[in-house]
Amino acid sequence: MSPTEPQAEKGIAPPSPEPSREDQPEESPWAFWRSVLITLAIALGIRQFLLEARYIPSGSMLPGLQLQDRLLVEKLSYRNRLPERGEIVVFHAPHHFDPILSSGNKPGPLRCLPVNLPLIGSLPGVQHPACDAYIKRVIALPGERIQVDPRGRVRIDGRPLVEPYVQNLCPVNAQGMGPCRPLDVVVPPGSVVVLGDNRANSWDGRFWPGGPFLPRQEIIGRAFWRFFPFNAMGPLGASTTPPR
Repeated sequence: MSPTEPQAEKGIAPPSPEPSREDQPEESPWAFWRSVLITLAIALGIRQFLLEARYIPSGSMLPGLQLQDRLLVEKLSYRNRLPERGEIVVFHAPHHFDPILSSGNKPGPLRCLPVNLPLIGSLPGVQHPACDAYIKRVIALPGERIQVDPRGRVRIDGRPLVEPYVQNLCPVNAQGMGPCRPLDVVVPPGSVVVLGDNRANSWDGRFWPGGPFLPRQEIIGRAFWRFFPFNAMGPLGASTTPPR
């Protein structure tokens, strides 16, 4: 076969001509925004139903959880079981469910949606008390009698609860009275009682005007992992000792 013979006879297809710009399909101007919306929808879906990150904005869980600690909150466990004593839970603010605080002032789901968006949620006028989330520790379960004395020490069904994470009890005077409210209630079905580890500085069930009970459906999820700061990274396990 001579060098002048067509390359096609050797099994090699001749190169196809480059398509002109006029031949290429024009990309839709909505393609970029469609990708953005799909990505945003996936991110919000994961945050709504599976997993989200939270940070600690106050000192109510000191010393175990420090201000600005970053935590992961999972939302699957409580679909199949009740919260357990000692677990740290994130829940809707009392303004969302407390019968006194929420009376005539409960926002709809669309009102709270911007709060979950980066940057937008921090703009003045966007935040609403009922859209906030709190973080506390589960102390008492349905059917249990919980007693909290003025110092913040707990008894469950008459037996002391050992709480190694509590290192800041409420101050009391010579008569045993102080700024922290005592508590003596039986937890109804479908609810739990949650308290902050920092008993002297935690606005928890002891102080909610409509009662101390947190309905199960108001729990957003279980805080299970601290991912920042890096030197404190690790799991957040239940650390209570059963009442004795």
